[in-house]
Amino acid sequence: MKCVSCGYKVILTLGIAVFSLAIAIPASAQVVLAPTTPVIGSSNTVSADPRVPRPDTKPCTVTLFTNLEFADYNTKSYGYTPPADCPGPWAKVVFTADFTVTAGLQYDRTEEFFLGGANLLYGTTAQPRSNLSPDWHVENDVTDLSALFTAPQAGTAQLGNFVGIYDGQDYNGIIYADAHLIFYPAGWSAPAARVPDVVIGIPGNNGPATLNTTASQLTQTVTLPTNVETAYLDVIAQSQSNDEFWYLCVPNDVASELDSCGNTGFRETEISIDGVPAGVAPVYPWIFTGGVDPFLWEPIPGVQTLDFKPFRVDLTPFAGVLSNGKPHTVAISVFNADSYFLATGTLLVYTDKGTKQVTGEVISNTLAAAPSPDVTENLTTGASGEITGSVAVTSTRKYSIVGKVHTSHGDKTTQVDGKLSFANTQNFIIDATEYKQSLVQSTEGTISTTTKADGRTTVDEKKLSYPFTFLYDQVTNSNGTTTVTNQSDQKYLVSRIDSNPDHGFGDWGIPFVDVTSNEVISSNDLYYDANGNYTGNAGSSSQNYLTFDSTGYCYSGSLTSKNLALTSFSYDSACKGWGDKK
Repeated sequence: MKCVSCGYKVILTLGIAVFSLAIAIPASAQVVLAPTTPVIGSSNTVSADPRVPRPDTKPCTVTLFTNLEFADYNTKSYGYTPPADCPGPWAKVVFTADFTVTAGLQYDRTEEFFLGGANLLYGTTAQPRSNLSPDWHVENDVTDLSALFTAPQAGTAQLGNFVGIYDGQDYNGIIYADAHLIFYPAGWSAPAARVPDVVIGIPGNNGPATLNTTASQLTQTVTLPTNVETAYLDVIAQSQSNDEFWYLCVPNDVASELDSCGNTGFRETEISIDGVPAGVAPVYPWIFTGGVDPFLWEPIPGVQTLDFKPFRVDLTPFAGVLSNGKPHTVAISVFNADSYFLATGTLLVYTDKGTKQVTGEVISNTLAAAPSPDVTENLTTGASGEITGSVAVTSTRKYSIVGKVHTSHGDKTTQVDGKLSFANTQNFIIDATEYKQSLVQSTEGTISTTTKADGRTTVDEKKLSYPFTFLYDQVTNSNGTTTVTNQSDQKYLVSRIDSNPDHGFGDWGIPFVDVTSNEVISSNDLYYDANGNYTGNAGSSSQNYLTFDSTGYCYSGSLTSKNLALTSFSYDSACKGWGDKK
């Protein structure tokens, strides 16, 4: 029997001591908004994901577009003008989007919204039915993009959606969307956020790049200011086509007999600068609302299905190189990509305002250009052609990149240490009456940045864990009917502890702590008669979400469903008495 909240409890334990200590620490006033109250018994798309916490200052809103129709594959253009009523500086900027799909037949679609070249939203859509027109809301904290919001910008909305007759089917579900930017001015209770000075979207408003193989790269040449002090790259790599279910792929030599995709069940995103390895980003196993069995994701979609979260790679050891006034090529690739991944990134740069020229160099770099996964095959083929056994792939990455810069306030040394471990094991039973594929996958990692500057040493450490299990079991019963069982358990567990007082409580000497746990469990049985006609289904799903940080912010949400209808919901039950702000 599966434990619905095991990962949820583990990550709570990791952060509860520091969180409890931080309750008494002064923090900026903020407003925590619960998701819109869902309707019990409804099949409408619903998520326990939290809204972005807001400062208590009076906001102003800029509308990017309203009721924008997506019924083709054309890119939609829109414009942006800075808000006259609150020109900045801002304590926070929030992007919001609201979607609806008309009832009918339609696949899940990928949406990508860009402004000034930077990504505002990357996710996928819900699927309608003949009597279901789903709608949903997503929002992101885009404060780090503030440098773009101070001037007019061009934006693009890319949401390709085929409407028409194809292969005898009428795909008539039309998608509509509204999008806004909400600006919260800085005030006494909400200081101005420390934001990057330079923001560059990669590849920009034209949308993500297609990566068909390991050798494929998204590249962009940039010439940055000559006083770069800190740099990050936010990366998203989305699986598509043959790679959509990459975690269920197997080694090439057994792909045909297992009726599966190839290149193993391992993928990893690689980042380089001028051809030099610069960082690694694990690939999260996102599942879209049409993935494997659409009934698994109605009404509760998978983890981050509607709104992918980028992985932030620290490029600060390269700050001295990036400051030399020359053009540099930033590249993103996906190891084992197999037609194909889509990739995009946002480069975020902080400058040293005390000087026009920062100098420095990369002192050491042990990051290999590519991983070296280990593959194990343990399959047996019987006399009648039945196949049993397992295939597995594992990968371990350990690296250290050290860089030094000479700034207006002294020398600064940055060391990024990473350790990532990946394991994917799939068990098979394939015979005349059954096809069973059972997956157990784990991605674990620790990324730590140690900074020595201004006479002090600080550490910013992020721990991540992406446990994932999936079962597909198709059985032909003795009466000729068929039952297909699908089960999924996705977790996203991330914690961060940052001892830099600039990021926490200043002279209090208390580190900033941020913890997030998100789990979606789904199960569904599909039934077919002896002629292969679909006759019905029975399923259930749940989501548990918890996030808190050392400012006193805490949010929790839980949902359950049965047979495509919401059965319960609760918000903040895990936060009561923890000093959460309402």
